[in-house]
Amino acid sequence: MNDSSIKKLTILHSNDLHGDFLPKEKEGKETGGLSRLSGYVNEIRQKRENVIYAIAGDMFRGSVIDSEYQGLSTIDLMNNLRPDVATIGNHEVDYGFAHLLFLEKCAKFPIVNANLFITMNNARVFTPYINIEVGGMRIMFIGILTEEVLASTKNEKIIGTFIDLESAAKEVGIICDNYRTVRTDMTILLTHIGIDNDRKLAEMLDPDWGVDMIIGGHSHTFMDEAEYVNGIPIVQAGTGTGVIGQFDIQYDTEKKEILDLRWKCVPINEDTAPKDDIMENLIDSYRTQTDSKYKRVVTRWARKLTHPCREQETEMGNLYADVMAWEASYDVMLFGSGSIRKKELGPVIEYQDMVENTPFDGPLYLVEVTGAQLRRIFRHLFRDDAWVGETEFYQISSALRVTYRKSTHTIESLTFKGDDVTDDMRIKLGIQDYHYNNFDAFFGVPLEEVKTNMKPRVVATSVNNIIEEYFATNSGLDAKVDGRITILE
Repeated sequence: MNDSSIKKLTILHSNDLHGDFLPKEKEGKETGGLSRLSGYVNEIRQKRENVIYAIAGDMFRGSVIDSEYQGLSTIDLMNNLRPDVATIGNHEVDYGFAHLLFLEKCAKFPIVNANLFITMNNARVFTPYINIEVGGMRIMFIGILTEEVLASTKNEKIIGTFIDLESAAKEVGIICDNYRTVRTDMTILLTHIGIDNDRKLAEMLDPDWGVDMIIGGHSHTFMDEAEYVNGIPIVQAGTGTGVIGQFDIQYDTEKKEILDLRWKCVPINEDTAPKDDIMENLIDSYRTQTDSKYKRVVTRWARKLTHPCREQETEMGNLYADVMAWEASYDVMLFGSGSIRKKELGPVIEYQDMVENTPFDGPLYLVEVTGAQLRRIFRHLFRDDAWVGETEFYQISSALRVTYRKSTHTIESLTFKGDDVTDDMRIKLGIQDYHYNNFDAFFGVPLEEVKTNMKPRVVATSVNNIIEEYFATNSGLDAKVDGRITILE
C-alpha cells in the first residue's frame, strides 16, 4: 500500500439553521450561536488539511434578523461562515422565488439543486451538482429538495419539481451516469427531504451510481450515529447552531476506496468551540438595528407555554387557535401546527418572540364545509403518514373536539359546541393562505367541491395583526391541553 495515496478528509455539515444566530444558556453553558459554529468550522479548517463544510438547506426563517432583511442578512452571515456547498430547503422560497434567485446571486458559495426546474422547457433552475477538489480528491455533491417546496411556490406555475422519490432517484442516476467519471472519488447527496424520505431514497439508489453518503435535513433529526440503508450512511444534524455533524474519513486515492468512515454529532458550546469575533461583530451590527424595533414587551402570559411536538394538541397550539377564532367570521380555526416555531415561550412576550414564533404571516381564508366533508378532512389529517412528520397537522380552536382511533383508522367522535357533527351540518373554517393554496393535498377534499358550499373569501390580511392585537389587549393568557384532539392507540 502506497502511504501517499491514503488521504484524510473531514466533512462538516449543518442543516435547518433557521436563523438560529444567537447563543442560548443551557445547564450554565453558552450553547450554539453562529459565532461559535463559525469558530468550530474555522478551527477544524486550520487544524486539518482537507475539510469541506456543507449546508443541507433551510438557512432562512426563525429570526427577526432574517425576516427584517428578507434573507439578505442571512446570506451576508453565511458568506462569512463560508460553506463550500449548500442546497435549497423549502424555506429558502419563503420570500418568493424571484427573491431566492436574487439571494443566490448574493451568495459567495455554490448552491446546488438537481430537481427544481422551469416547467415550460424543463430547464433546471440551479446547478444540479458541484465537484469540490480537495487534497487531490474530487468530491461530487448533488442537491435534492423536498416536494414541500411545491406548496410554497403553488402560485408560481412556471416552477416545478420532481414530486416523488422515484423521479428524484432517477435524476440522481442521470447526473451520476453523465457527470460522475473515473476522476470522481466520492458522491454525496445533499438532501432536504426528511430522514424517512432519505431512507426510501437510499433504497432506490443503484449501487453502480456510486453514492457514498446522504447528508440530509428538513425533519430536524438529532442522531447519535449514522444510519445505514442499502449500504449508504445517512446523517442529519438536528436543527439550529447547537450541533454540527462531522465525518472523519480515510480514503485510498489509488484504489478509489473509503478505508474508514466515522461520523459524530458535535455539540457547539463554550467547551468545544471558540467564538469567531468577525462573525460576532457582524451579528451585533444586525442586532443593534433590530433591537429597537423588536425588543418591546407585547404582553405577559400567566406562565411558560409549550409546543413540544407538531403532531399533537399543545398548549401553545390551543392558545393560538383560540386567538385566531376570537371575534372571527368563522366557527373553527385550523391553525397550522408547523406555523408555531418555538417549543416553549413566555411568560414575557417581546415583539421579537411573537414574530419569531409565527413568522409565516399572511391572509386568512374562510371556507365552509359540511359535517361529512369535515370527517373526511380529519381522516386525511390523521392518516398513518401524519405520525412520522410527513404531513400537515393542525391545532384546532375550542368549539371542536375530535377523537380518532389509530388501529382502525376511524373517527370515534366529532363534536361542535358539544353536539355531534352530522353529515349535513355546515361549519365555517378559518385557514391560513399557505394551507388554502394547497387545500386538496393538505386536507384530502377537493377545494372545488368545498366551493360549492360557499365561495371562499379572505377575512383578514395578516395573521400577526390578529395575534399582536389580542396579545396587546389581553394579559395573563394561559392555555392547557384540554382534549380537543384525542388519539386512541
